[in-house]
This record gives sequence, C-alpha cells and structure tokens, in this order.
Amino acid sequence: MTFFIMADYDIHMLHERILRIMDVIHTVCEAHGLRYYLWAGTMLGAVRHGGFIPWDDDADIAMPRHDYDLLVANAEQWFPAPFELTSIEKSTRFTGTYAKIVDASTTIVERYDFNSVGGIYVDLFPLDGMSSNPVCARSHVTRYSVLRQMAYFCNRNPYKHGRGPSSWLPLLIQRCYSNYDLQSKAISLMRHYDYDSHDMICDYDFGCHGIMPKQYAGRPTPIGFEGHTFLGVENAHDYLTHLYGDYMQLPPIEQRRQHNFYYLNYDLPFRQYVDERKFV
Repeated sequence: MTFFIMADYDIHMLHERILRIMDVIHTVCEAHGLRYYLWAGTMLGAVRHGGFIPWDDDADIAMPRHDYDLLVANAEQWFPAPFELTSIEKSTRFTGTYAKIVDASTTIVERYDFNSVGGIYVDLFPLDGMSSNPVCARSHVTRYSVLRQMAYFCNRNPYKHGRGPSSWLPLLIQRCYSNYDLQSKAISLMRHYDYDSHDMICDYDFGCHGIMPKQYAGRPTPIGFEGHTFLGVENAHDYLTHLYGDYMQLPPIEQRRQHNFYYLNYDLPFRQYVDERKFV
C-alpha cells in the first residue's frame, strides 16, 4: 500500500508557478497553431475541481507527435526566458522519453536517489499512433516498458537498497548502456505508428492502459482551469472513464500521492544548484 505523505512545501505557491508555465505553453501553441491537450491528472483536475487536484504537485500536457516535434525544434526561439524546453533531444542526460517545460529560475530535485536536477516544470508528452491489433499493441508497449525500466536503472543510485545482489542489475546496465542509448531506442519504438494515420493512440506513460481510441482526444477543446482557459480533450467523459473509472469519486486518502520533492527552491536557478549527492 502507498501511504499519503503530506509534502513540507507550500503547494499553493507551487501551483502558481506551474500555472505560469501552462500560460506560456498555451500562448506559444496558440501563436504557432499547435495542438495540445490538458492530460491525465491535469485534465481530471479541470473537470472535477475546476483546476488543480488539491494535492497534485505537477501538471501534464500532451501533444500529437507532429506538433510536439515542432515545439521541440523551435523551443529556443518561441519560449521567453526563464522558460525552457528540456528533453533528450536537448540534453543526453535527460531522463525521459517526453519533454519538460521548466522555469529555469527555480530548482527541483525530485528524488534523492535519481540523477535529475531541473526547474519547476510541466510535463509534455508526445502522443503517437498505435496498432488496432491488441496483441501487436501489447507486445509493442511491453518492449517499450522494458527499455524504460532499463533507463530507470541506468539513472538510479545502484546502491539504493544496499551493496548486495540488489545493486548488480543497475550496475550492469550502467556499465553496458548510456542513458541516451536507452531513451533513443524507446523513442524509436514510440514513433513506429503515426498519430494522424491511426485510429488508436497511445500515452506510453500509462503502459498498455494508455492505449485508447483517438476520438477520446478529438479536437482540442476549451476548458476552464483555475480561472484560465486552456485546451483539453474533446470527449472528456470517455477519456477520464477509460483512465480512472468513476473519476468523479475522490480516491481514499492513502492513494492521494505527492512527489514530496527532495529539494525545492523558488529563487535559485537550477544551473546554480550544487549537487552534493555522492552517487551523481
């Protein structure tokens, strides 16, 4: 069982900073005709709470792959300082197959035992097509999941659970593979099925459960969020039911998860952060 641990930072201040990033993303996408959707828990929060889920401490946006690629390619020109896009295309040390829009004037270290330092962020997920054959789709996502698990071990402190047998697999992977190699292989799998020419799509972050009809996303549709207007999925009920079941029912307290970040500083640019964790 995962127990809910209240974070020791002011989540309302964090929400305000995240909302600024969401505003910038919306403005950039509108200016350049890019499709985007409020996604996952952020879409759920918009429908159920009119904004952030009260205990949620991040935000998710998704974009069809073509639009995502355009944003990644032009981010330096389109985003005003201090906002930046970071991804594996921008940094070989980035630890994901998606991107983050970060406020570079801030610092977050999400976990003590994971090799990642950045600013307060909004996660930006690419949406790809998927085979309509359930066997092919499951096999495809399983291959992706194996690569992502290997990438996790590649970036994790190998001695998190001690120096015994539990450290051997992370050490072996770190010796044989680089972060960039594993992330690149996973992204190549994601790109196999084109978004616009398939009726099924996949949010790989949810594994096989992220496979769904493209009509759930539909056209980006205006929705209110903390007094702002952003764009969400067109068929919100179908989308949220697919992911969460009875999505209007609040989860029990023990299932309300927060990151409880290892380090959070609203005033320190993350490039000035001195990382003293010994395994990094």
